[in-house]
Amino acid sequence: MKLDDDIHNYCEHLVLERIQELKIDKTKSADYIADLCCLALNQAPPRYIRYEVDMSFYLSQNERQQMELNVRTAIEKAIKYLDENIEKGN
Repeated sequence: MKLDDDIHNYCEHLVLERIQELKIDKTKSADYIADLCCLALNQAPPRYIRYEVDMSFYLSQNERQQMELNVRTAIEKAIKYLDENIEKGN
């Protein structure tokens, strides 16, 4: 059995959006960004959707703001973790 290819975690969209806002995609390597995405997504509660439009109908403004806050916090923690471990050479 295979899940539909359209099913994805909406937090992925929020994580990528935040990375672009911070311009991390312009200053860090692809490996750093991949690690950052994995660390951040593992911290943020998943919200699976099939179509982006689903979020407009089923997500309140408060829920959307909470998801954005969760992603911001997760990215901050992930950046701190990565930067500290890169400095240590791990």
